Amino acid sequence: METTSRAVAQAPAAEGGQQLPSGRRTVDGYLRAPFPWYGLDEAFTGPRWLMQVGTTADGAVEHGSIGHGDEPSVRGETAEDRERFAVVVTVAANPVRRSADGTGLLEATSVSSAAWLAGVGLLSFTWPAQMDHTLRDDWLEQQTETAWVLADDLAGEDWSTLSLPVDGVPTSFHYRESEFGWVLAGTTEQGLHLGAYGRGMSAYGLGFAVIKDIAEYA
Repeated sequence: METTSRAVAQAPAAEGGQQLPSGRRTVDGYLRAPFPWYGLDEAFTGPRWLMQVGTTADGAVEHGSIGHGDEPSVRGETAEDRERFAVVVTVAANPVRRSADGTGLLEATSVSSAAWLAGVGLLSFTWPAQMDHTLRDDWLEQQTETAWVLADDLAGEDWSTLSLPVDGVPTSFHYRESEFGWVLAGTTEQGLHLGAYGRGMSAYGLGFAVIKDIAEYA
């Protein structure tokens, strides 16, 4: 997996750990990407919003996320948590390659990259009930490492297979559920890797499609 992804997977946060409101995000990074962005297909008619892009050490855009539904805040798993959202992560298909300064190699991206980014994305909006602020950092670090291990073992028993349409073509995804929500990851016919995560919205019945004009999200 691309090592720099681990440093940029979480969305930008304001003071106190809260997600920055969408009005303060820009489309600029998305426009720099040399690959198309994916979101839910036209069957989803609710709100859509920009999140963030992730870059390699040399500044190249490597992945980014588009949100759908309610903009999530960091919430505990309680009966009052009724946010319904799904986030689609697009990851460029990059081979092993030299770093910009020529001193090392950048790992190839893969479907595991998308699975890990989706898993960490879900964790970034999760705050287990009755957990003290001072303990959350330790919990998040532990759960992030667990997400990394799970993403590296997509053939393991923690994952099942789910077929969902991508640009109208049935595509196989790795899928898992947890008490925090669901995560899935797969690869398009064009070789891009897609991840997704959500809570309150079922993954079953979702479809994905290329966003025709990401500038409309600005």
